[in-house]
Amino acid sequence: MKTDSRLLEIISHETKDTINDMDIVTPTIYASIFSKFAILHDTSLDEEESITNSLLNDKIALFTNMQNQTSENTKKLSDYTDKAIFAIKNDNEKILTEVLEETQELKEEINKLKEIMYKDELTNVYNRKWLHDTILDESAQGFKNSGTLAIIDLNFFKTVNDTYGHTVGDKVLVFIANLLRKVEKNVVRYGGDEFIVIFSDGTTEKNALLKLNTAREELLTKHLKIKDISFKVSFSVGVQAFGRGDRLSDIIERADVNMYNDKTQIKKRIAKVP
Repeated sequence: MKTDSRLLEIISHETKDTINDMDIVTPTIYASIFSKFAILHDTSLDEEESITNSLLNDKIALFTNMQNQTSENTKKLSDYTDKAIFAIKNDNEKILTEVLEETQELKEEINKLKEIMYKDELTNVYNRKWLHDTILDESAQGFKNSGTLAIIDLNFFKTVNDTYGHTVGDKVLVFIANLLRKVEKNVVRYGGDEFIVIFSDGTTEKNALLKLNTAREELLTKHLKIKDISFKVSFSVGVQAFGRGDRLSDIIERADVNMYNDKTQIKKRIAKVP
């Protein structure tokens, strides 16, 4: 069985989960654990180098395209500025109107570029870069403002993938992402089946947990249907308030503790898939 990029992502995520509790991880240990999960997925790593190169080429092409678009937009902005200065000096309202229209078009182009840069390709929610650039300070470690963070982890997601295949697993991730966006607009896909929800300042831990619990309880009453497959899905939640300047890593660590406590309780109520 050949390895595809999606399966490599799943194996990487499972490896990461395993080494999280280890104090020391050497390259040999990581390779051994990664190979173990590859075998469990009946996966050959013979194509790993070519897939890695393909993924890098895709990312480089995207980066180059964005870089070219940014350079072009910068030149446009410079031209529009010169045009506006000329119009102001000569009291030319017609040219000022043209500059206003052109600047509005440029703003729309930049917004489209930001959407590409900040969206997760599969689920269409935000990615880590959005979190670092928008929510955190210039050091990308501390929060710019106060609020509440929730970390969401799917229950038995590996079993879903193993039982129904990765295409169904992808559909589950998209479904959960859309569900979370109904709760709060700022949703980030943080890992394979992990999401982060950023609640604005004024939303307490209690209120954030209440909103997510309400969505989860409604989810637990339903079966997810994909073609002729029907099964239940659920998630575990960890909530932690944060203040301005608090480190992201510290807040996630505390939210993780709360989430795993929640996972212990919620798994008592739900059946393992299928």
